[in-house]
Amino acid sequence: MNASAELSNIRWFIDNWWLTLIRGIVAILFGVMTFIWPGITILSLTILWGAYALVDGVMAIVTAFSSSGAQTSSRWWLGLAGLVGIAAGVLTFLFPIGTSLGLLIFLAAWLVVAGVMQIIGAIRLRKVIDNEWLLGLVGALSILLGISLVAFPGSGLVSVAWMVGTFAIIAGISYIGLSMRLKKLANRA
Repeated sequence: MNASAELSNIRWFIDNWWLTLIRGIVAILFGVMTFIWPGITILSLTILWGAYALVDGVMAIVTAFSSSGAQTSSRWWLGLAGLVGIAAGVLTFLFPIGTSLGLLIFLAAWLVVAGVMQIIGAIRLRKVIDNEWLLGLVGALSILLGISLVAFPGSGLVSVAWMVGTFAIIAGISYIGLSMRLKKLANRA
């Protein structure tokens, strides 16, 4: 598939650059909240994270299916990442008294699966835009954080909150950077 055909397949992504911007802003706000209240209980972290995963999943699905004219085959990765986020958020709200290990497993699985989907998305975007590595960076950071949560479960909730907060802020900045590149493409078109 040549670059112009790929561009037409992701026109929906470019036209709706502002949804990626919103994802970035929400991620940064979530990250900042984890630093403001580092001593939160597992239940508070569970509720905050469940809300974030749910909102992020919904925004990913809205972004994936926001344009009726584009081919859906080119955006399956974003829709799947959204479904995983929604499922993780719903499961978190259904079982709020779960142990920290349970939260770590939910969180780690979501981060790894979402990270893989984001790397796939970055690979698909590389033919069309510069700096697609921003989405790939979010994916790689997701995977690394997911693996580290499983490898070091005893690190304590405060350090987990700080790791998640740091990740969310970096992911948010990356999403905002990507949205600005997409906005430039939308303005050119």
